[in-house]
Amino acid sequence: MTETLLARYDALLLDLDGTVYRGKEPVPGAAEAVAAARALGVGIRFVTNNASRAPQDVADHLAEIGFEAVLDEVSTSAQAAAAMLGEHLTAGTKVLVLGTDALAEEVSRAGFVPVREASDDVVAVVQGLSQDLGWRELAEACVALRRGALWVACNVDVTLPTERGLLPGCGALVAALKAATDREPMVAGKPAAPLLEQAAKSLGAERPLVVGDRLDTDIAGAVNAGMDSLLVLTGVSTEAEAMALAEGWRPTYIAADLGGLL
Repeated sequence: MTETLLARYDALLLDLDGTVYRGKEPVPGAAEAVAAARALGVGIRFVTNNASRAPQDVADHLAEIGFEAVLDEVSTSAQAAAAMLGEHLTAGTKVLVLGTDALAEEVSRAGFVPVREASDDVVAVVQGLSQDLGWRELAEACVALRRGALWVACNVDVTLPTERGLLPGCGALVAALKAATDREPMVAGKPAAPLLEQAAKSLGAERPLVVGDRLDTDIAGAVNAGMDSLLVLTGVSTEAEAMALAEGWRPTYIAADLGGLL
């Protein structure tokens, strides 16, 4: 019997939009492929750069569309950013949150005090996407950063795909603060390695496979984390674009969809 791709790995680190679903609809065959991986004992993590939703909300959405996901299977860039704060700060210190209440909750869960104003004792700024973010919030962050606060961005995705087309993403607002402060943030989400590394660690995975539809985030993130990758052609990037990359930046495998795992 021919070996399947699934047999080579002990965990799948799965991107969401464009990989397992498109908007509110699952990608055809994706739920069946994930179920087959679970049946074989392959660990599952749904890994998302989206820091605006709580992990439970992500799990609930996945369950509603047929993936039987549970909370522990979700890894978000908000969780990764909070973990990065823990590597540099003392518990109980104040962190200015630029983002949703879901991001603030992750900061609190990591042992820090989330705040919204740049008081003298703010030691860090954590930034994720919020569609309600405005000039006043950016100004507070600017004050804290100019005072020397640590800066962690959940991701630097410049655009956000929506039903109306591409809109400003977290990276566009990060760029505004970069211009105003002449500083660079530490980055938690793809294509930086921390999110993928923490997802693999949470599974105890020794042979994880990163699966996604974008070369610039999913596949580049896998390269940066030293992991094998599968590009699925159900979202943004194409096979031609993948083959045009320098050899070291190409995906390990390319498949039409998640059925390629089987």
